Amino acid sequence: MDRVAWLATQGLDAVTFWREATESLTRAVPHDFTPCWWTLDPASLLMTSHFNPGFPEVPREWLDIEYYEEDVKTFAEVARSERPVATLHETTGGHPRRSRWYRVALEPHGAEQELRAGLRTNDGVPWAALSLYREPGRPEFDTDELALLLELAPYLADGTRRGLLIGEASDPDGPDAPGLLVLAADLGIESMTAGVERWLAELPDGDWAAKQRLPSAVLAVARRALRTAGGVHAPGEIALARVLSQTGRWIVLHGAALVSDRSRRAAVIIEPAHPGRIAPLLMAAYGLSEREQQVTRLVLQGASTAEIAERLFLSTHTVQDHLKSVFEKTDVRSRRELVGNLFFAHYEPRLRDNERRVIAGKPVRGGPFPSDAAQ
Repeated sequence: MDRVAWLATQGLDAVTFWREATESLTRAVPHDFTPCWWTLDPASLLMTSHFNPGFPEVPREWLDIEYYEEDVKTFAEVARSERPVATLHETTGGHPRRSRWYRVALEPHGAEQELRAGLRTNDGVPWAALSLYREPGRPEFDTDELALLLELAPYLADGTRRGLLIGEASDPDGPDAPGLLVLAADLGIESMTAGVERWLAELPDGDWAAKQRLPSAVLAVARRALRTAGGVHAPGEIALARVLSQTGRWIVLHGAALVSDRSRRAAVIIEPAHPGRIAPLLMAAYGLSEREQQVTRLVLQGASTAEIAERLFLSTHTVQDHLKSVFEKTDVRSRRELVGNLFFAHYEPRLRDNERRVIAGKPVRGGPFPSDAAQ
């Protein structure tokens, strides 16, 4: 567990982090084959990328089962559940052949068991999911192994989250892409990604343009990260700051120590504190009202009508009215069709783009595919 926590702070892109973390994961929860890693959009809990060296591309039929059919627990359902782990044997009552997912995705490739885990950071936000497998004749995943995986999950989620940020900062996807600075122990700048200057100019009390003086918020998260780092096996806490910029929008800074046997550095990631990108996408594509967008986001996450009503302080009747309007605007007849259509229109393009990026050795990205690029 210590090694996974350390890896999460090393400034690795998501795929590199997953490759490095797999060894520790295998020791904690023995499994066969290579794990499948998935990133999730926290706003919708829909998949944005997939990584498994043995399956560079997810078959369309597998995605159809996940998003259009009622089968095993979906990744979204697992990620938002009180205990974000589930096994195929649990969900099928010990009869995996009842599951079409088992018959199509597992059995033909020699797997009998699957464990799905939602990877949530300590603030409860799901950023990723994980699938582990076992061959026929192997013991079932037991409660101790599930407990171990739940202990590892926040570190796996944190490493994935920062891997996505670092990936987008190093290979920007748009004007609001995160920026990355690496500072030495004396807080001198070692490196920065393109576009960081714009973020530095937005932060208050800095004077980057004239004197290349870093804003106090950048220095504060870097100092905090370095102060709490005890060494290679004690990388310290992740420092966070939320700052109101000079343009009136909120910006989030993440500081993490990069510790080796020979040096101590701090990585500072700067990004806009924007709501999930699914909201403007839904408005642009379907003309949903703000309330209809709120209802739709909860539907995507697998919430029931009663749960939506409780979350939004509405009556169940009002929720049903909003759902009826959403169905009409999106031309669907059911929740499952709504989820499937939104995934294949706006998230599968991102997943496929990420598959190509992995093959090309580029970092994966999160969130739905930009609507203008998906046309």
